[in-house]
Amino acid sequence: MAATLEDPRGAIGFRDPDSNLDEEEEDDTAAVLLSVLVQRGQLGLCFYDSGDSSLHYMVDSPDNYELHLLSRVIQEVRPHVILTSAKQERCLTQYLQQLGLEVGKQRLLSAHLPFLPACISERDKMSYLSSCITFDSPLMLRAVGALLKCLDRRRVGVELEDSTVGVPILQFHAYTLKEVVYIDRDTYSVLQIFKSDLHPSVYKLQSGEKEGLSLYGILNRCKSKFGSKLLRQWFLRPTRDLAVLYRRQEVIRFFTSPRNSDVLNTLQASLRNIRNIPGVLRRMTLSSTKVTDWQCLYKTVYSAVCIRDSMRHLPQSIQLFWEISEKLSEDLHYVAALINRVVDFDASLEESRFTVKPNVDPAIDEKKRRMMGLSDFLTDVARRELEHLDSRISSCCVIYLPLIGFLLSVPRLPSMVEKEDFEMEGFEFMFLSDDRLHYRSQRTRELDSLLGDLHCDIRDMETAVMTQLQSAVLEKSNSLYQVLDLLAELDCLMAMSSASQEYSYSSPKLARHRTIAITQGRHPLLELCSPVFVANSFQSSESEGRIKVITGPNSSGKSIFLKQVGLIVFMALIGSDVPAKEAEVGLVDGIFTRMQSRESVSVGLSTFMIDLNQMALALNSSTGSSLVLIDEFGKGTNTVDGLSLLAASVSFWLKKPLVDVPHVLLATNFHSLMQLGLLPTTGMLSFLTLETAVDRDELVFLYQLKEGICQSSYAANIAALAGLPTCLVHRAMEVSEHYRTGKPIKRIDKASSDEQAKRCQSVVQKFLSLDLEDKDVDLQSFMKDELLPSAGELLNRS
Repeated sequence: MAATLEDPRGAIGFRDPDSNLDEEEEDDTAAVLLSVLVQRGQLGLCFYDSGDSSLHYMVDSPDNYELHLLSRVIQEVRPHVILTSAKQERCLTQYLQQLGLEVGKQRLLSAHLPFLPACISERDKMSYLSSCITFDSPLMLRAVGALLKCLDRRRVGVELEDSTVGVPILQFHAYTLKEVVYIDRDTYSVLQIFKSDLHPSVYKLQSGEKEGLSLYGILNRCKSKFGSKLLRQWFLRPTRDLAVLYRRQEVIRFFTSPRNSDVLNTLQASLRNIRNIPGVLRRMTLSSTKVTDWQCLYKTVYSAVCIRDSMRHLPQSIQLFWEISEKLSEDLHYVAALINRVVDFDASLEESRFTVKPNVDPAIDEKKRRMMGLSDFLTDVARRELEHLDSRISSCCVIYLPLIGFLLSVPRLPSMVEKEDFEMEGFEFMFLSDDRLHYRSQRTRELDSLLGDLHCDIRDMETAVMTQLQSAVLEKSNSLYQVLDLLAELDCLMAMSSASQEYSYSSPKLARHRTIAITQGRHPLLELCSPVFVANSFQSSESEGRIKVITGPNSSGKSIFLKQVGLIVFMALIGSDVPAKEAEVGLVDGIFTRMQSRESVSVGLSTFMIDLNQMALALNSSTGSSLVLIDEFGKGTNTVDGLSLLAASVSFWLKKPLVDVPHVLLATNFHSLMQLGLLPTTGMLSFLTLETAVDRDELVFLYQLKEGICQSSYAANIAALAGLPTCLVHRAMEVSEHYRTGKPIKRIDKASSDEQAKRCQSVVQKFLSLDLEDKDVDLQSFMKDELLPSAGELLNRS
């Protein structure tokens, strides 16, 4: 393992014990070097302490799969360098990777961050940093640790400062490739773009996963593995590059036309034969090609030629069609024809080895003819040999065994019991097999020298032909690799075309403006699960309605609408058609969400803190071209604080210049946000609600979006729908009404109230019976014995 990990005290490097340490690193590292090996549950280690030049060793000891014993050793010894073999068991590899992750976190926490208060605690620092940089990317965090150590060693920018001054880090920025849309892991999860489920087969529960109900799952109609792999890459890298999106859209538009459905089906049938070309070529370079590899390669190249020829009859104005027609060169036809002319697939499968067709090599053909003519010749030889055998032996035959040669085979007689009985004059006994004795004779030796080892010769000669064929194929490897790139793209676009036809999607209009307009949009996943789905429209222009506050009762469809808009925008940014009657999507640069809380064991933050981190990322990183989806932010704390944070967040965006205000969809049940006038009146802000109707006492959801504000949360109606007891719901409505109007809330526990009244009357009577002018009356004792216990009981019961 060549990776080097750093901790705040020094370097932790993973190296092979057989390799030499770099001289520069020997000077930089100090104190303790630990060497460790794990094999079959046993742990072996030793370490060198440069302080006293001593070597310490620990005898082999059992350790569990989590390597708890090794963890204790590392905590106690605190090594600067860890050495291990490059060929290690998986448990040690995983342990060292996790160790590198923790080292990266510690380097980040100990970095010089001037924008943080000097007295901030480690826990608070972790909470703050988790809003600036994601802790869910282990490889990135390990890279951060290595980078920070390098900066510290080289003193970048602070070469002339005191050694105690660290390299300052003033801000963090998420980096994405140019024209790539920023989407974090939480957004992929809440929008259900990917969803991995355990494989239903009991044989694949440990390692097998399948795609669940997800956007990728319903769009992935790819016929080849390379198409599926490329489609996943498109999903992971949505783009703002209009040239790329237009290129994809024109292909999808062609194949979604009903008149081109036959072409689509024909091409997809050919794409099923596109196999793992890189794997086959790699095995060719290692001379370990199997018969199945030749079959796969031939089918792949032959199918690629058929696809290319079909493409030449399609409109060449479509860029991808033209590239497949022109860039899939005649090399493919040459490779397919060469394999077809040389490889005898039927004979190869029968003999489980590479076999050459006739008329490829005359020498091979001659040896094969000799092998085919051996049968009659050997029968004649056996007839002659029989004349010189014991008269009790009625039959014999001459056989050929590869690597052994020609042998005379005779049946074993009943009298032949011991090995001495097998001896016959003029014949050399070789072995006994299946009650038949095998001998060498003068004639079989002559056959060996005359005919030689035909089988081995033929195999060697065919192997030489295979080597020449491999070389010829490898010379055309560039053309073969190009097949995968172009046909994988074609596979992806035809897959999305098939989905578009089946689900009645439409092609969105794309432009560089900042407008998003969706007419009768639908949720691509929910519409497959619901018998009736109500379509809704969405409009966010350059100057109006950039921030939309959506209210409505629980289960009315607020969250679905938010996700629906996010998925439609996402689909447009991968070039796909979208579930809407019409759509016009301005190219957004990022999709940010605060929609679903998740626990983070790696960060150790509360649910509400994670909500704040997600909101902080949206507030700090979104631009005027971003889409922000916020669902029920603030409900993780008390009402006043949550409402205040929500109002402040919306006001933060409203105070920005118009060009910097993102598209914001905010769903909330904080009706006080509007009732108390916490938000300013501006054309940038609009209010939407989802329609409901009350039929007698039953709440009916209409799922239709309209302008306005929901005046009630209908919590009681929804509680009744959820099955809560009727008496409980009525009592809750009564308490809520009294709380809103400021009326006193009376207890309904009558027995308890009567008891309290009697107790109060008793205390009053005792107090009135006291003679306060009597000097012997102890008023303090009365208060202690009567008033305080009574007050405590009243408080406890209330």
